[in-house]
Amino acid sequence: MTLSLDMLRHGVTDAGPGFRGSSDDALTEQGRQQMQLALAGKSGWDLVISSPLQRCESFARAFAEANGLPLRIEADLRELHFGEWEGRNSAEILLEDPQALGEFWNDPYRFTPPGAEPVRDFAQRVLAAVERLQTELDGQRVLLITHGGVMRLLLARARNLPENQLLQVEVGYGVLHGLSVEPGLQLAEI
Repeated sequence: MTLSLDMLRHGVTDAGPGFRGSSDDALTEQGRQQMQLALAGKSGWDLVISSPLQRCESFARAFAEANGLPLRIEADLRELHFGEWEGRNSAEILLEDPQALGEFWNDPYRFTPPGAEPVRDFAQRVLAAVERLQTELDGQRVLLITHGGVMRLLLARARNLPENQLLQVEVGYGVLHGLSVEPGLQLAEI
């Protein structure tokens, strides 16, 4: 059997772009509209799962309630914690430490920003959660409201990309991507 996982990235937040990580930023009205537009005319989910950060959870809660769906919060599907880069943008970091930023963009598995969660640990956390969900929810269709980092990780794995290409996976605000998840954490885009 297969778990169908429709992943929706949160929309624009009131803090703007950058390394948001574990910052608990709120969605803007534009961000909510981006998410609503991505889901317009779509249905058929058995469950909504969300990151606990409000930029995901606030929309997930309202969507689940409006559509009579159960909601589950999964802490392991929250964004990567960026340590000292948290809440900052690339331009700021580029001015201070262009070498560190370049190393992170070129191979995030080998370079960890100061005080940040290593990408390898993040990957283990997210993949373990998805594998657990596949076992528990096999045969269901789930809407996952989550973050760019979580989606990049899962899409990179589905595309069999090398680790150093993780950050080359494009995931815009309010964008929906579908995956099938089979036993053994076999991922494929749908």
